[in-house]
Amino acid sequence: MAGRASWKGYLKLSLVSCPVKLFPATSASAGKISFNLLHKDTLNRVQQKYHDPELGEIDRADLVKGYQFEKDKYVVVTAEELDEIEIESSKTIDIDGFVDANDIDPIYYDSTYYLAPDGPIAEETFAVILEAMRKVGKVAVARIVLSGRERLVTVQPIEDGFRLTTLRSAKEIREPASALDPLKVKLADDMLAMAGQIIASKATSFAPEAFEDRYEEALLALVKSKIAGGQPVITKAPERGNVVNLMDALRRSIEEERRPPAPSLGKPAKKGAEKPAAAEVAAAAPKAAAKKKAPAAS
Repeated sequence: MAGRASWKGYLKLSLVSCPVKLFPATSASAGKISFNLLHKDTLNRVQQKYHDPELGEIDRADLVKGYQFEKDKYVVVTAEELDEIEIESSKTIDIDGFVDANDIDPIYYDSTYYLAPDGPIAEETFAVILEAMRKVGKVAVARIVLSGRERLVTVQPIEDGFRLTTLRSAKEIREPASALDPLKVKLADDMLAMAGQIIASKATSFAPEAFEDRYEEALLALVKSKIAGGQPVITKAPERGNVVNLMDALRRSIEEERRPPAPSLGKPAKKGAEKPAAAEVAAAAPKAAAKKKAPAAS
């Protein structure tokens, strides 16, 4: 049974619309260890209090929202006034157009939701829009008001419903040049061949269900050891030796990749899965072996 919907309204395609409801597709807190703030002496959990410079401690019920238009000058906006603000996307997901999914840079993707029909009467119209979109193989671009702001979203058909993803605005995206400077290095062909060999040997399939948060496991081990009254179990990362020469590091990496993985670190490779990688290795190896050891690029 589905949980409580976070939003209800209408999905509209031109003149066709149907009631829909929105559900979060992810949970940021699922399975996560969280800590409370305690006083170091009493170990009592501390409480957050609101403080006014003139009145001292105040109740949350006495708080209002204000917009600062000049230094230390605010205009107060009431909750009732905010509730009265409505635009079309407050209640309707109006599809503006359709694009190829590959046209959207992943950096714009934000939060993901599931979109379902709201009640049996809506199912036929919902199914018509869903099947029509599935056949054209496009992603819809629309708008919706969530958490007090209008968001650009994509609506993508999946089995039995839609995946709705909010998009960041262009103003929120920083250009790569704000963090990345042009690289000014000359790369040796044999180094590239060996790096390609390593990449080919690590070809795999995306399997997020196989990921385990090792830091979370280390935290849990620490907490359990302290609850049991024993010595704290502190996990330390293995020390790694400094590799001065890049070519040596590449050769060592290839040697490591040739070793069979431990049973607990990976699944058995499927038959034929290594054939493409082996072909690339065979092509790259003679070229790398024919050259002398090259110094590391500076």
